[in-house]
Amino acid sequence: MSILEAAQRDMKYTDSLEVSEYSGPTIIRNIYECFRMMGDSILVAEGIESEDHITPINELMKLKVTTDRPVNLLDNLRRLRHNINYYGYKPSPEDVREVKAIAKSLFEPIRNEVLRKITKNMDG
Repeated sequence: MSILEAAQRDMKYTDSLEVSEYSGPTIIRNIYECFRMMGDSILVAEGIESEDHITPINELMKLKVTTDRPVNLLDNLRRLRHNINYYGYKPSPEDVREVKAIAKSLFEPIRNEVLRKITKNMDG
């Protein structure tokens, strides 16, 4: 539960950041990390320790949630963050605004489902 709460706190902070050429990589990394943490929270609740970034994101993509945008955009976000971290990709302000829009559409519905799933695991 603490991982899920941290993801929500970090997302709220990241959403408050102004988009600029300097903040772009940080905003994208933080948004991605918030989603990854939510996937990790599912795995931890099931007693599984993730060793990579793909597994937690895949956990989120398996969820049955209704959103304005497809949940599989999270894999695109994972790749974008990878390119920023390992290949020095410099996201454009448009890239950053798009990632923020994806987060606005996906974060709460996914968070609510993760919370339901974690709570169910704790109760059962």
